[in-house]
Amino acid sequence: MVNDQSFRATGGWKLKRFPYDSVAAGEPSPSVSSEILKHRPSKLFYKENLSMWHVIKRVALAFSVAVLLLFLPAHASAAVTTVTGTLADGATYLIQVPSQWNGTLLLYSHGFVVPGQPNPAKDVGDPLTGAFLLNQGFALAGSSYATTGWAIQQAIPDQKAVLDLFKAQFGNPKRTIAWGHSLGGIITAGLIQTFPSEFDAAQPMCGVLSGGVGTWNEALDSAFAFKTLLAFGSPLQVVNIANPTANLGLAESILAAAQATPQGRARIALSTALGDTPGWFDPASPEPAPDDFAAQEANQFLWASQVDFPFIFALRAELEFRAGGNPSWNTGVDYKKQFAKSVDATEVRALYKEAGLNLEADLDALNDTARISANPSSVEYLEQNIIFNGDIDIPVLTIHTTGDGLVVNQNENTYKKLVGKAGENELLRQTFVHRAGHCTFTPAETVAALNNLIERLDTGKWPDLNPTTLNAEAAALGPLNIAPPSFLQFEPAPFLRPFDTFTEAKCDHDPDNRVCNQ
Repeated sequence: MVNDQSFRATGGWKLKRFPYDSVAAGEPSPSVSSEILKHRPSKLFYKENLSMWHVIKRVALAFSVAVLLLFLPAHASAAVTTVTGTLADGATYLIQVPSQWNGTLLLYSHGFVVPGQPNPAKDVGDPLTGAFLLNQGFALAGSSYATTGWAIQQAIPDQKAVLDLFKAQFGNPKRTIAWGHSLGGIITAGLIQTFPSEFDAAQPMCGVLSGGVGTWNEALDSAFAFKTLLAFGSPLQVVNIANPTANLGLAESILAAAQATPQGRARIALSTALGDTPGWFDPASPEPAPDDFAAQEANQFLWASQVDFPFIFALRAELEFRAGGNPSWNTGVDYKKQFAKSVDATEVRALYKEAGLNLEADLDALNDTARISANPSSVEYLEQNIIFNGDIDIPVLTIHTTGDGLVVNQNENTYKKLVGKAGENELLRQTFVHRAGHCTFTPAETVAALNNLIERLDTGKWPDLNPTTLNAEAAALGPLNIAPPSFLQFEPAPFLRPFDTFTEAKCDHDPDNRVCNQ
């Protein structure tokens, strides 16, 4: 089991706060350590702008008044029993049960927490949503997980342990719904795959539903392109990262220099296109026009510098420490084919033309550069933590923002295909919110989605999930709307580097297949 202290002792880093740490954890952090900040070319968005979640914090100060005025009539005398404690592995847990419990338990899985950061137990994504749900009679529960970082190995048994503790103290729920944000979304999907009989429904939100192997392989593609085209010959490490803080600082300085030239911006756009990074960053601003390629690239630069680079050039080290080596590979990948599938291809072509660069030559350079192989046992670790088979036995409703540059919306396409292959199409529905940012749902959008999932349980049939209907339902939730509801009809493009249990089975019988080469 990975230990935070031993990780830091082997070349980890000291972070005071971290961007998106995590929205899913309920308290996104607006800044990083001074060591990393000094390498950043621009001010951190979540510190300098009015983010959705800063608004939540301010609204939360007055949420009790809002609940009293609007929601308390339903359960005017409700009191809440709060139970906290520590599991055998050191994880803490939090359980809240209202006096007029409606019999439904919501088991919440929080998102990624950077090693060395506070790791309290969470039972809901934000206090406004939590207050509303408790007042409506829902019980809430969740754990901290025994470790931070890519803690899926610890999170799934810890969450199951909290569920068992809840049953022992409060009795069996009539219904148990798993839900969570970001890394908590992949944990939610992992819980229902690992313990299918324990849950009645699930709501993964902004979840890493492409699974661990595909997610980190796609991140490797972006990092590989960045180093090959903008940092070739430098000591920048894309795998087997020895010093995360120094490596990130080097990546950020190269990125800043590249952003200053048309040629650098074009190559930044190509590297981010291999991860389908959206050209929209600020939730408070409108999405750039489809042909505003300069604005799109500027937003992709913000995603890279402020959010994605810390994961792909620093936090990968935490995963590699857990896995005992590098679990990612790009052997056999044809980058011309990968680029052609990217939703950002038109933008990249335009920027390359403007910069006077030869796109085909750069794609050839990527294909001609020596590739990276994975450590097979590390791949096996990441398969266990976790990839999916799509065999869901319960209703699952997902929600994702279209402008998510950390966990791209294409994750939803992969999960949908897996569920289809498993023959469970009728059990899955997916909803999308037209907004930039990772997990930047309003409490109203979150609750509206949950209400529809509960209606599916009540009736046995999916309700009308038309965006117009969902927006009306969210709007009716009054003060839970910290921004106008923005559900929309949306079909995500394919995820660029899928790897799942079907692929794994194929590799067992066809080890020479390009996706199986390590």
